[in-house]
Amino acid sequence: MRRYLQFLLSIMVGLSVAGCVAVPTNQSNNNLRPPASPVASVSPSPVNERAANVEPLTLPVLDAFFADEGFGALLKTRLHISDEQIAKLKELAHDETAKLNEANAGQGDGEGAAARTAAEEKIKAVIGNDKAAELATLVRERWNGETDDAGKQNNAEDSARGRANGVPNDSRIVVNAPAYRMDVFDAGRLIKSYKIGIGYPQFPLPTGLRKARVIIFNPTWTPPDEPWVAKMKNVSAGEKVEAGSKLNPLGPIKIPIGGPSLIHGGKSPAKLGTFASHGCVGLTTPQVKDFAKVLARLGGASLTDEDLAKFGSDKTQTKQMKLAKEVPVELRYETIVVEDGELHIYRDVYDEGTNTEENLRAALAANGVKLEDLTDDERAKALDALTQMSGRASVKTAAAEPTASPGSSNKNSNSTLDRKSSVTKKQTRVPNTQKEIVIEIAALKGKGYPPPADLDTGSGKTRVRVSK
Repeated sequence: MRRYLQFLLSIMVGLSVAGCVAVPTNQSNNNLRPPASPVASVSPSPVNERAANVEPLTLPVLDAFFADEGFGALLKTRLHISDEQIAKLKELAHDETAKLNEANAGQGDGEGAAARTAAEEKIKAVIGNDKAAELATLVRERWNGETDDAGKQNNAEDSARGRANGVPNDSRIVVNAPAYRMDVFDAGRLIKSYKIGIGYPQFPLPTGLRKARVIIFNPTWTPPDEPWVAKMKNVSAGEKVEAGSKLNPLGPIKIPIGGPSLIHGGKSPAKLGTFASHGCVGLTTPQVKDFAKVLARLGGASLTDEDLAKFGSDKTQTKQMKLAKEVPVELRYETIVVEDGELHIYRDVYDEGTNTEENLRAALAANGVKLEDLTDDERAKALDALTQMSGRASVKTAAAEPTASPGSSNKNSNSTLDRKSSVTKKQTRVPNTQKEIVIEIAALKGKGYPPPADLDTGSGKTRVRVSK
């Protein structure tokens, strides 16, 4: 298991200038020793599943897995496909990655869906429908951290899913990609929030429950053998870029969170709230330093400003801090969030098809409210927002008329679909630059996921929001 995890942690070494790298963490013997403390039990905070029919497989993601030859051997033994087919898949994935224009990634409609569709069609042409489905499942499981190297399901506690907008009752990190937000919970209390950059549609941020076990200071970077690396100045594939170099995209700190994903610094403030990485959580340098101190405390260690200054005084020395207790990192994809009495509908950035009436009802139900309990105007706004933030021409709706809630009139219960059709026909779709629509809902007052706490926007200032 350990050997395979090391393989997974190395497959995306230097994927791009974004530099999402997760490598084995034995880079230095000069480790900080955290104070000993018992490992706390983890209480899961369920999250919504992505659309059941969506596989997060794109050819650039497949190319990342092929960065290690061991993945080809795994396909051979698990999927029983030939060397010739594996070579063809490598070629397809490599060529698609070479075409990726990072400067324009995420600017068009439906890029995530288009990347998945292209991958599905091209992979099927090489290995057939059945093997293509098996490959997608294999990559999804490992990308989302659902199984171990033997294909066994991880602990049920780690694989918990279900209730919309679940609020943790333990200490953990919660990242919601469509909200471009990372929250830190301490014993069930939200203590800190960060605005983040997320993975490109072609390299989506995965979902699932991960663990942070180590903080790496002054990480090095090894560029992969990829076409885009050949275009870079003063960088060569396979030649290590030293810690502290201006050519190193990882910034001063990286935190591996399982699989090929990281939380790391080095981003400019302009990259926050945008697509900015290859399957990683991106922060600015000041943000990642602040986050490292918070994470260390949750993990039973001590990291001070003096420690950070010491590491910064010699950027060429890579060091690591092992946490006394692992900290859960929960990666979510929730586009419909009830937050402090408001309904937030985020853009479906990866085209997962999550902005549906069914998911809206689930988010409301998690807070004891039915869609029919909303006023006509609230329902109309909510349903229209689903369409505008869907990334598609329309959203799925219930075929049958909604059931009236106790005390509601037939007029109110039937107005859900009527209002939706009348409003959405008049409303034009909002531009891609708009990332969310917020609707005040009277019935949700005082309910829902907590608002940002001491929000760090990456601008050097924090923003405090007062609860209603």
